[in-house]
Amino acid sequence: MKRSPVLPVGFQNFVMTEQVVAVVSSDSAPMRRLVQSLRNSERLVDATQGRRTRCLIFLSSGHIVLSALSQEALLRRLSGGVEKLEDMDKVGGDGE
Repeated sequence: MKRSPVLPVGFQNFVMTEQVVAVVSSDSAPMRRLVQSLRNSERLVDATQGRRTRCLIFLSSGHIVLSALSQEALLRRLSGGVEKLEDMDKVGGDGE
C-alpha cells in the first residue's frame, strides 16, 4: 500500500509525511516544558483547535506540531490505516 504524502493531524490540518521525525506523547514534564518554552516561537505550530494536546510531532525542519490526536491514531494514519474522511476531524473518533 502506498503511503499518503500528507499526514492528517486533525481538524483539516496536515503535515508532510516525509518531514516527520518523531511523534511523542505530551504527557511527560520535559515535553510540557518544551511546549511552554516555545509557546511564542515561530517553530511551534498548534493544530489542536483549543483541544487538549495529546502528542507532539517533530519535523525535520525543526518545527514542532501540537496535535489533539493520540500517537496511536497518528501511527495508524502514517501506516496507511486512515479512517473515513468524516471521522478524521473527530478527536477520539477512531476508537480512542
